[in-house]
This record gives sequence, structure tokens and C-alpha cells, in this order.
Amino acid sequence: MPELPEVETVRRGLAGLIIGKTVSAETHDTEKGFPNAPSDVKKFLIGAEITDIRRRAKVLLIDLSTSYSLMIHLKMTGQLVYEDPQTRFGAGHPNDSLVGTLPDKSTRVSLTFTDGAKLYFNDQRKFGWMRLLPTIEIPNINFMQKVGPEPLEADFTAKAFAERFTRRAKSPIKAALLDQTVVAGIGNIYADEALWGARIHPKMLVKDLTQADFTNIYREVRAVMTLAIEKGGSSNSTYVNAEGKKGSYMDFARVFRRDGLACPRCGTTIEKLRVAGRGTHICPVCQVV
Repeated sequence: MPELPEVETVRRGLAGLIIGKTVSAETHDTEKGFPNAPSDVKKFLIGAEITDIRRRAKVLLIDLSTSYSLMIHLKMTGQLVYEDPQTRFGAGHPNDSLVGTLPDKSTRVSLTFTDGAKLYFNDQRKFGWMRLLPTIEIPNINFMQKVGPEPLEADFTAKAFAERFTRRAKSPIKAALLDQTVVAGIGNIYADEALWGARIHPKMLVKDLTQADFTNIYREVRAVMTLAIEKGGSSNSTYVNAEGKKGSYMDFARVFRRDGLACPRCGTTIEKLRVAGRGTHICPVCQVV
């Protein structure tokens, strides 16, 4: 599943392509990937102009001039591919649909714009979805009510960050970082990177961490995620950026998937273990329980 930097990279790439365009037609294969009433599609999507594209946690929001929004979750294998006579931009799972002729067997939703350009939502495993909702109601849906604050917001302070973890006092810090109800969008890669940068072992319990520890984790989370966005996300095996290219963040990773290699800080061999059910990478010298 994409992490926050990958989804933000998708948002930024598509923002320069679809904002200002007007939807003239829509097709979809099943209601699972496009669970919307035909009457709502006709009234609120067809003929609507795209006014903005936003992100909340790992979800994309395409705002429409009708005061409705398309809420999109790519899940494991989703893609968004934009195509016009001069341009093709792909974002998501890097299978052949990014470069092949569309629509294809993985295409779940196709949007056509008045200028002939198209936006395809492809999803091999059919877990992703594109929902049409009143924009004003989106903050009130269950997911939005539960998801934590955005870690990169300017007004999200180190003190506020630490306070979010009080509900997970008995949990290992790695598990708490992955909990999207605590803070939004921190996934496995960036949790490992941030904890290494802060010199915190992922098995340390939240209740045993000091405010100084949380301040260090906070700074590292923001630093690694900002760098990841700058580099177009991680170059793992599943997600690519809005130009159909793998992100380059993994070229700068200090610990994630570097097991067996030397720690760039102290030279000790990086180890891999399991914490919170996830593969976890640490330096046994820099990060001690």
C-alpha cells in the first residue's frame, strides 16, 4: 500500500493535469470500485469542473464545481493514469497498464473530459474505490473522523505529536507510529527511517519514552517524509510517481531494507526483525531497547 509521500506525489503530479477540466462522461465495470448512484453521477459528476485535488492521509480527494468530491483510495494495486494526445502520466502500481493501451482488463473507472483527455482508475486486485460524496460531508465520514493529524502540517507541533501517543502507552513505539488513528500516513518505511534517525529502538514502549525522545522522532518523521516527497516517494516494488517513474527515496534510505549492510552512522551491521507484525530494520548499536 502506498504511504503518504507516494500519495502526495500522485496528488502533485495530477494537479497540474486535471484541475480546470470538465467531466463529460464516466464508465465503470462494477459497483465495487465505483459505488455511486447513477442519478448522483449524472447530476454531480457529469458536467462538473475539477476545482482542486487534495490529500488526507493516504486518500485522494478530487473536488468538483458541484460541491461534490471524488474520494479515491488506491489500496494495494490501484493506478491513476492520465492521457491526452500529447501527454501520458501514470501513478500507482507499476504493471503494464501504466504504459499499455487503456482501457484494459484492470480498468475499473474511466473519466472523459470535454477536451478528449481521460483519467483511468485501474486496479488489478479490485480493493480500491472511487466514491462520489458531498464535499461538506467528507470530514464527517467514519474514516475522516478516526484518522490522526497530518505529520507535515505547519501547526502540528512536537508537543502535540507526543500527546497523540498517550492512548498507546503500553504499545511498542513502532506499532504506535503505524496506527493511522494516532498520526496519519506513517507507514513501515518511514517509521523505520525515523526511529533510526532518532536512535530509538522500535520495541521500546511508548510509556518509557521522554518528551525529548518524542521531539526527536517528530523531527525525523517530518524530515524523512519531506525528503521522500521531494524524491518522488520510495522506489519499492509497487508504487511509482506521477510520471510513471519509480521514486528515488530508497537511494537515500539509511536503514530500511539495508539489513546485512553497514549502518551509515556507526558501521555496525544492520539487522532485520519483526515488530508489530512488520519487517523492521535497526542498527543494534544505535538503537538499544
